[in-house]
This record gives sequence, structure tokens and C-alpha cells, in this order.
Amino acid sequence: MNRRTFTKSLATLAAGASLTGLYTWQIEPFWLEVVYQKMKIDNLPKHLVGRTVMQISDIHVGDRFDYQFLIDSFQKVAKLKPDYVVYTGDYVSWKNSKQLTQLKEVMLHAVRGQLGTAGILGNHDYGHGWSQNHVANDISQILTDSGISILRNQQHNFEGLNIIGLDDYWSTNFNPSQIMDNVNSSYANLVLSHNPDVADLNVWNGYKGWILSGHTHGGQCKPPFLDPPMLPVKNKNYSAGKYNLKDGRHMYINRALGNLWQVRFNARPEITIFKLV
Repeated sequence: MNRRTFTKSLATLAAGASLTGLYTWQIEPFWLEVVYQKMKIDNLPKHLVGRTVMQISDIHVGDRFDYQFLIDSFQKVAKLKPDYVVYTGDYVSWKNSKQLTQLKEVMLHAVRGQLGTAGILGNHDYGHGWSQNHVANDISQILTDSGISILRNQQHNFEGLNIIGLDDYWSTNFNPSQIMDNVNSSYANLVLSHNPDVADLNVWNGYKGWILSGHTHGGQCKPPFLDPPMLPVKNKNYSAGKYNLKDGRHMYINRALGNLWQVRFNARPEITIFKLV
């Protein structure tokens, strides 16, 4: 290779790297994908067949990216008029009480379901060290005021769909037996659990059905044909999408609407819509 060819090749590589960096920083973090899935639920009442459940996860309101993107996304998907909306945790990237004001601003535009709206908390909703209960309580109140029923090891029946919410695995309030020991298997049940690692714990008490999770962001940066290099879970098989747990349970891991940091590659922000069958 002569000097001119080498210089040209180097310039081409530099340009490619620059474009890739621009894409991962300014394009993909704000390129929303609406993903459609079917969800088979046992004991589903006839009037709920064909209804929709919208999952929104990990919005991460804070100073790490322009959260106007969240408001715009909410306004876009609200036009789809979901029957149910579930939020699966991590509403903020917590630094200080400023995030409470920011969250109030964003949740003025919260998407709500025609038949019910429920949510759970994630680890970031417990503040520093995932251990500040007053932060979790303040965030829960903002969400409640926004029309979201926050389930903290609790369940609620919304027009025939019984939604069970587990508090976050890493939080001070993780107590799944408080609710899983009291689930009626004759109901049409759906579980929300922010951290997918909970699926591997011995806490399910024979539950058969769906679990909706978030937490992983799909790795946020995923090399083609390779696993994401960083996943905040013990079970590294849990990245994104649908998993058959082969014991009567299915889990879906949402890639997150927000960004922990403003960088994504091959893991676009996601809102999921499930059709009940």
C-alpha cells in the first residue's frame, strides 16, 4: 500500500467512525420503535379479547438527554388509544430533587389506558444506592397524581385484567411473596417486574402467565450478531424481547423509551403494544 492509498483509507475510516458516533448519539436514541406482540392470557374475559396493553418502560427523566423526546413519544402513541397502559419502572435518573419537577412536567403528558393504567417502580426510583424510600414515595405520588395506579407488591383488577406489580428487586421494598402467595389462578393475570432476574427466583408460587420487564435497555449498544457487552442482570440471556421460560410463563423485556446515557446502537427506544388473545 502506497502513502496516498494509506492516507485515503485512513480518512475513510475516520469518516465512518465519525458518522457512526453521530448516529449513536443523535439519531438512534431518539428513533422510537413501536413493537407489536400477541399476548395469550388464560381466563381472559370475552370482552377483553382483542384489547391492547401498551408497555412503557425506563423513561429516565433527568439531565442526561432531552426529555422533550419522552413528551413527543407520549403524544404520538396516545393517538393509538390503548385499552391498558403499564409502566415498568425507572421514571428518573436520580441526582437530586430537580428530577421530581422534571418528572411532573413529563407526566403531564402521561399515556393512560381506556380501561386501566398501572405501574411499578424501578431501582432508579429509589434514589442513591437504590435505598432512599422517601424518593420512591415522592415519585409514587407524582405518578398517582398522573392517573397511574402504582403497585408495590400489590394487585388490582382493571375491568377483568388482574395486574400484579412487584416492587423493584434491588430496592428496600422487594417482597414478592407478599403478593404472589395471594394470586388467584382463576383470574386473567399479568405480572409487572422491572428487573427480569426476578423470573429466576423461587417466588412465583406456581404462577402461569406473562411477566413484563424492562431494566436492561436491550444493552443500549448491541454489536451486530453479538450479545450486548453490558447488561445489568445476573442472567446474561435476558437482553430484550420475548422469552419462553418453559414452565407456563412468558417474559417480555422492553428496550426502554428513555436513555440512561444518550447513546444507542442496534437497540432503538421501544414502546410495546400487546394484543390480548
